Amino acid sequence: MTLKRNLFLAGAIVVGSAGLAQADMAATAINDLNVRAGPGPQYPSLGIATRGSEAILDGCIQGSRWCRVDVNGVRGWVYAEYLQVQQGGNSVIVEQHQVDLGVPIVTYETTASVAPDPAPGDELLGPVGSVEAISPPEMVTTYVQANPAQTVRLRGDVVVGAALPGDVTFQEIPDYQYRYVRINDRPVLVDPATRRIVYVYD
Repeated sequence: MTLKRNLFLAGAIVVGSAGLAQADMAATAINDLNVRAGPGPQYPSLGIATRGSEAILDGCIQGSRWCRVDVNGVRGWVYAEYLQVQQGGNSVIVEQHQVDLGVPIVTYETTASVAPDPAPGDELLGPVGSVEAISPPEMVTTYVQANPAQTVRLRGDVVVGAALPGDVTFQEIPDYQYRYVRINDRPVLVDPATRRIVYVYD
């Protein structure tokens, strides 16, 4: 990580939403996930929360899938799709139930007007944006399995909504609107119009 990036991250501040303080909300990581310095895959990883790790959920950014947690002694940001909490005796995913769980809203602000550009050769997945969730048909899954593509290495979390750099090429799938590419050894489907990941094969 460059000194420029360290200085940029040092200038970041987190602001909680106004209102009454709420009790700590316990959450559990449902997959291994990166705990990041900011709410997006462009921020460096501070550590890994392994599957089953217990976390304290501070809150989530309104209209975003990123939440701030304390986990395994690390305070940072994780993707809400990979957090679950107990509600009425059932385990529910935070991303899908932020409102009815009463998850506090937090914001993330920086003192810099723009994020620093990546260093040469330091390709990043773009910020996570909203996309329509899809479930690929069986014929697409079969095609992807039968036609393994060469993997592309990128820094960042391979998650639905992440944008792919402009120099990444996609493989067409017969009679299907989305394209296929392999990122960090994980097959993904991509909307060619937005270059955002719409599905990740586990």
